[in-house]
Amino acid sequence: MPGCMRTTLILDKDVAAMLERVRKKRGGSLKELVNEALREGLKQATTPPGRRRDFRTTPTEPGPRLLGNVDNVTDVLAIVEGTSNRRT
Repeated sequence: MPGCMRTTLILDKDVAAMLERVRKKRGGSLKELVNEALREGLKQATTPPGRRRDFRTTPTEPGPRLLGNVDNVTDVLAIVEGTSNRRT
């Protein structure tokens, strides 16, 4: 066949299993499936990524704090768990 290249590929077991599953599901030959997969993968690998949009969040007012100052974790746990659970 003109324009074709014959080569040997050594596939990892997981890749070979995925190819076989897709081949059984779609039908067709392994050659066709490998060529299609390589074309799609190479298109993605050679296409520069699109511009990412900035992600923005909307600030909100948190409202009143129910526990007061939460800088000291031991004090917060004593309030939440009860003072009987506090170790000294």
